[in-house]
Amino acid sequence: MVLPFAAMLIAVPPSAVMTAFAQGGAAALRISVLASLLATAVASLLGVPAGYWLARFAPRLRGIALFVLALPLAFPPVASGIVLLNVIGPRAPLGAWLLAHGIVIADTLLGVAAAQFFVAGSFVALTSCAAFGTADALPEEAARTLGISEWRIFARIALPAAAANVGAGIAFAWLRALGEYGATSIVAYHPTSLPVAVYVALSASGVGAALALCYGFAVLVAAVLAVQWVLRRRVV
Repeated sequence: MVLPFAAMLIAVPPSAVMTAFAQGGAAALRISVLASLLATAVASLLGVPAGYWLARFAPRLRGIALFVLALPLAFPPVASGIVLLNVIGPRAPLGAWLLAHGIVIADTLLGVAAAQFFVAGSFVALTSCAAFGTADALPEEAARTLGISEWRIFARIALPAAAANVGAGIAFAWLRALGEYGATSIVAYHPTSLPVAVYVALSASGVGAALALCYGFAVLVAAVLAVQWVLRRRVV
C-alpha cells in the first residue's frame, strides 16, 4: 500500500510538480475542489437526514432503499456517467428542459459536481444509516415521551451522538468525489478536473507528467488529515 506512494514521491522532483501545476494543474485542482465540495455539501444535506430516517424504516423498506443507494457504487464509473448523461444530457428529456430554462449541466462545473454526487453521494446516506442504526435509542425514546418533535430529536440528540461516524462518511464521500474520473469524463470532460488532467497528461506526456499532477491528491489528503488532527486535539 505504501510502496506506490513512496515511489511517486521519489520519482518526481519538486520542480516538476511546480511546473505541472503552473501549466494547468492548479486550475484543474481548483475545479476538482470546488465541484467535490459542492457535491459533498449536497450529499450531506440530503444524505444525513435520509440516513436517520432509513435507520428507522421497517427492515424490508430499508433493504429496498439501501439497494437503490448501493447501485451507483456497484456500477463502473463510466457506466454511471452514461446512465447520468441519459438523464441530464442536452438531448435527454430532463436535460433538454433544463437547457431550455438556461441551466446547462453537461461540460460545466455543475456537471462535474453532478457526476461526483451521483458516484459518491450515497456514501453519506449509507454510512449515516449505519451510524444512526447503531446509536443508543433510549435517549430518543425518552425525548419522544416528552413530546419533542422528530426534527429536534434528530438535530439535538441523534446527530450529536452519531457525529463521529457521520463525519467519517462525509469525509470518505468527499475523497471519493475528489478522485472521480470515469463518470466525470463522460458528463463533463470540460472544465478539466484534476483526474481528467492526470489522464490527459499521461496520454500526452507519459507517466512522469501524470505523476507530477498526482501530488495534488496527496496534498489534499494531507490537508484533510491535518484538519482532523486539529479538531481532535481541539487546537481551535
